[in-house]
Amino acid sequence: MNIGFLASRIRPEEKLLLGALEARGATVTRLDPRQLVVRVDSLDRESALAGIDVLFDRSISFGTAAHVVEAAEALGIPCLNRSEVIRTAGDKFRTSLALARAGVPQPESRCAFSPEQALRILDEEIGYPAVLKPTIGSWGRLVARLNDRHAAEAVLEDRAVLGNWTHGTAYLQRLVEKPGRDIRVFVVGTEPIAAIYRHSEHWITNTARGATTSACPVTGAVAELSSRAAEALGGGLLAVDLVEDPELGPLVLEINHGMEFRNSIDVTGVDIPGAMVDHVFSLSATVAGGSR
Repeated sequence: MNIGFLASRIRPEEKLLLGALEARGATVTRLDPRQLVVRVDSLDRESALAGIDVLFDRSISFGTAAHVVEAAEALGIPCLNRSEVIRTAGDKFRTSLALARAGVPQPESRCAFSPEQALRILDEEIGYPAVLKPTIGSWGRLVARLNDRHAAEAVLEDRAVLGNWTHGTAYLQRLVEKPGRDIRVFVVGTEPIAAIYRHSEHWITNTARGATTSACPVTGAVAELSSRAAEALGGGLLAVDLVEDPELGPLVLEINHGMEFRNSIDVTGVDIPGAMVDHVFSLSATVAGGSR
């Protein structure tokens, strides 16, 4: 079984995953999306994807990854994650709709498609403080807290003038007054296997922004909600971020398809890369069993 490992950069996470694949005796073909060319006018296997039985996506480029995975799927190659999961998890607009369809609780959110309507929603519906997020982005970048209308006017103008097409959608969310932390849950398939608290004095609690971590029990509402959220997106290898609303309880903040996990292994005591690779192997076994 030849596993294609799609990655433009080999971070510590990818090294851990490659080590887990090697330890399990996998044949691995490393694929750098920057070096790939796929034929789209004819579906054949005479390409860089030839001979690949399962594609394991770990590319950090959202758009590129989705395209390469979709090309592989068109050739009948099973992928983790699937292109539809990548496209939904990578776009907060699509994530919110998927969660809403499944009845999964999330913070109150609105999307406006002009600065004027965004200001009206903030003034009349959501109120201040509120949060403005790019629909496509990661690591807490370009997430802005809008404390009042003056801040909202300034940030929305900057996005309209300096932003790209993704900033044409103003994704607005009611600020949840979380208790100095949020929760990240690692999900394999639809099963939560580990979770961490991310603590910070800053209102943004990403580890990329300096948050510290501690173990979180994977029980009760944390387990149930993260499993439902992963199922709403179609399952796979995902990280579900939860926030604890003081009145409503845990809510799904967002879902990540290419999560980092190196700082969560020792904290949780869970072999996260091993569990991820085992899931890849389970897909390989299904292929070998003749489902393809």
